[in-house]
Amino acid sequence: MATTRTTTTRTTGQTPSNPQASCADSLALIGSDRVEGTNVYNRAHEHLGRIEKLMIDKQSGRVACAVMSFGGVLGFGEHQYPLPWDMLDYAPEMDGYVVDLDKSKLEGAPAYQRNAEPEWNDPAYARRIFGYYGIPYPPFPTHRER
Repeated sequence: MATTRTTTTRTTGQTPSNPQASCADSLALIGSDRVEGTNVYNRAHEHLGRIEKLMIDKQSGRVACAVMSFGGVLGFGEHQYPLPWDMLDYAPEMDGYVVDLDKSKLEGAPAYQRNAEPEWNDPAYARRIFGYYGIPYPPFPTHRER
């Protein structure tokens, strides 16, 4: 049996189903509306959820987290999982993002219910998210640190 390796890259704005990206997208940029709703898989190609929204750092202007829906049935019991943006790799052949997580690791991750937004301005909450995945916080320099 032959083994295939999934090659992942950062988002390009072009997918197999959309070889002609809109003028709003370039090789280095993609509109947030094109990221929202994109499926997320683990390295074993298991579907984990979909990206609901992006969280942007106000000081740097960079994407800090992608909030992924996971769990539940038909939207009931579904939770929102903030994933540090640097964890996601775009896999054109899957038309989705790939993360190095299994479902059991995700089930223990920081999450919130869809109707109960967390306190995004609390640095302790952000440190908890990034710390859970072993990523330093803040993930990029703020205006004061540049």
